[in-house]
Amino acid sequence: MADNKNEQKILEQLKDRTLRNSAFSFVVEKYSPKIYWHIRNMVLSHDDANDLVQETFIKAWNSLDTFRGEAHISTWLYRIAINETLAFLKKRQIETVPIDSDEYDIAGTIESDAYFCGDSTDILFRRAINTLPEKQRLVFNMKYFEEMKYEEMSDILGTSIGALKASYHIAVKKIEKFIEENN
Repeated sequence: MADNKNEQKILEQLKDRTLRNSAFSFVVEKYSPKIYWHIRNMVLSHDDANDLVQETFIKAWNSLDTFRGEAHISTWLYRIAINETLAFLKKRQIETVPIDSDEYDIAGTIESDAYFCGDSTDILFRRAINTLPEKQRLVFNMKYFEEMKYEEMSDILGTSIGALKASYHIAVKKIEKFIEENN
């Protein structure tokens, strides 16, 4: 209940032009880490993730006047982040080698990132995740890394809970199979 009151208070401050800057700063501070890791699990690169976080909050700032507050602030921000991330991945796929191509070196991308600290098992796991189709990878990341409930994922993605559960289950099976074949 206290969360709903806080959320309502923040929404009121975001609508009030005299309080908007400080309220938005609070929103950025509160949600940046979650949005960063959500994006980072999709794009792998720290720099790309940082750029996309900035784009997410710029887009949110620019659309404050049209945000009606019918969804939670976090749901709204995740939707923007997802759209920005998918657009980025689509653009990158067009400009470069497809992510599922043998020429695309996921392990090299991960290992060369100064912010990554993992072993060969973690690299294999990340490679397996990145073989998933984008939407399936998104569902897997939200459930596995962010431990989101299916209900929250459904609100963000606009997909039924049953479809999300099926997508997650299929993703897990694909990851298991990839690891078995490449270990």
